[in-house]
Amino acid sequence: MVTGPPWGGAVPASSSRLTPSAGRTARPLVVSTDENLLDDLLRLLAAAGAEAELATGGPALRRAHRDAPLVLVGADVLPTAPVQALPRRPGVVVVSGAELPPADWATAVELGAERVALLPADEAWLLSRCAAAVRSPVEQGWLVAVGGSCGGAGASTVAGALALAAAPGALLVDGDTGGGGLDLLLGAERVEGLRWPELTGLRGRVAGDALLASLPETDGVHVLAASRAEAVPIPPEALTAVALAGRAAGAPVVVDLPRGEPALAEAVLAEADLAVLVVPGRLRAASAARLMLDRAASWSAAAVVLRAVPGGLSREEVAGVVGRPVLAELGHDRAAVPRGERGEPPLISARSPLGALARRLLAQLPRRGEAAA
Repeated sequence: MVTGPPWGGAVPASSSRLTPSAGRTARPLVVSTDENLLDDLLRLLAAAGAEAELATGGPALRRAHRDAPLVLVGADVLPTAPVQALPRRPGVVVVSGAELPPADWATAVELGAERVALLPADEAWLLSRCAAAVRSPVEQGWLVAVGGSCGGAGASTVAGALALAAAPGALLVDGDTGGGGLDLLLGAERVEGLRWPELTGLRGRVAGDALLASLPETDGVHVLAASRAEAVPIPPEALTAVALAGRAAGAPVVVDLPRGEPALAEAVLAEADLAVLVVPGRLRAASAARLMLDRAASWSAAAVVLRAVPGGLSREEVAGVVGRPVLAELGHDRAAVPRGERGEPPLISARSPLGALARRLLAQLPRRGEAAA
């Protein structure tokens, strides 16, 4: 048996047994190209009352692996690059028809599989495990990553507004240890709870409920902020572990990404359901945004949000410089700066600029209970 924090995988998209992922509930994921093993696994899942999702690589594999209540990985795909690149997650079982060679055992351990099931000897256990996963499907929260094309773009304010609009139960994660702490944005600097210095050692599987309970909470938002007493670097593995733990617990997660730290951004953007790039209506800011979108593959699919500035570029002008349409515009909000200076959270009423923007962005996300597009 292999214990530890797991992860998952999938079968050819061309397979006639592929079940589409657009259903109402996430399906167990099967990752294998061994026809005999596939027959056994699909039979067991059918006996447990479940339909399988099959995939072998690309975005379909990463999406299904993220959302599935259970991931069954065939021993035949353990050496493949797409499988080895998947992040750790709970609920992964490696399945084989024979004892694994030492190299495959090592891979299973690296993946954090909860067990290596040998068929037919472990068939009864595997059937019970499949039935349990079907009875208690995991409904993931969504993940939004927010960044700015330049310093002072307003990305942190947009991130805070998104978390407030998604409350209660949202998680706001501060990715910038030099920004003074996102808890200040929400007026939660005096609320007790853990900050980043206590959590930089997190890796792999993290209990989401315990994490949320340990953080400061205000206005229905749990916030993991940088510390003003101790500036510590955030490892990409820790940032990813926190974001995925919150989502696994069903929480909407918003991560405020720092500028100038591509490793941190890439780790989160690879998992994000939506990436938002905030661009002030200035020529240099728009030019910087174009460089990010063209040169950084992790930002290539980001939604562009224009933050209007008095006397600045129009929506059409920013779109022309950036080279793509602007999804939404954040109008000038006279109350934003005074509220921030008083430690009051962003105003997200229906008529406020931030409230209107937050709802426009949230409308881009999959609805609860539906598979991600």
